[in-house]
Amino acid sequence: MLVEFTKMNGAGNDFILIDNRNLKLFLNKDQVVRLCDRHKGIGADGLIILMPCASGKANWTWTFFNSDGSKADMCGNGARCFARFIQRLTGVRDQVTFETGAGIITAQFLGDLVTITMTQPKDLKMNEEVFLSSGPVTVHSINTGVPHTVLFVSNLDNIRVQDIGAQIRWHPQFAPAGTNVNFVQVMGPNSIRIRTYERGVEGETLACGTGVTASALISSITQGFHSPIQVKVKSGDTLEVGFKFENHNFKDVTLTGPAEFVFEGKFFIS
Repeated sequence: MLVEFTKMNGAGNDFILIDNRNLKLFLNKDQVVRLCDRHKGIGADGLIILMPCASGKANWTWTFFNSDGSKADMCGNGARCFARFIQRLTGVRDQVTFETGAGIITAQFLGDLVTITMTQPKDLKMNEEVFLSSGPVTVHSINTGVPHTVLFVSNLDNIRVQDIGAQIRWHPQFAPAGTNVNFVQVMGPNSIRIRTYERGVEGETLACGTGVTASALISSITQGFHSPIQVKVKSGDTLEVGFKFENHNFKDVTLTGPAEFVFEGKFFIS
């Protein structure tokens, strides 16, 4: 069976997108892993499948796979790419809604940029102490569709993202689901720079939209930043996070950034 796909990236976070509106395609975990493999497959941080929305709550729905074949509820950069993918397929002009495991996402098209309205953040925890092999560190955590931990550092370039990220990701304190890990350096007023260890990829990616969002929201508390906050990711792109903070709760959280088409092709699956 030949299957058409589109390769896209959002600030360097790359994805395979597949149109399954006819509901004829079924991929298992091993097939997803092979397709996302950068040597034996197409190569991607994740794979996203477009389907009709059975619940009727949104225009469309997705199934999102990490590169290790596991499913994820939400991905900020993937959501922007997914929205632009829908726009190319359907011709929608202004906005589109789609259902994710984390809730309904609304995407608006702003020229070359896409703004998505994030689901309601939850599980905010500040100043937790986590013991690593090198000693204790202070982290903050919030769920922006998927769980994220935020750790502030003075020099982002010298951080051992793979080592420390894996220790925190698999730490018993965040079991059983684990957590994504964001290392944040403050660059100036309402401006931060981050590097992210992504759960499901099990390594550092060039960008992580939910991680960008989590880092910006935590920074608004620890640094007194106000909306919007500029967040520079490893790819060199800068994303923007908007929000309101009322009664110790975040609301109306948005993420704005690029969503680019890379190439199209076909793959064979038995």
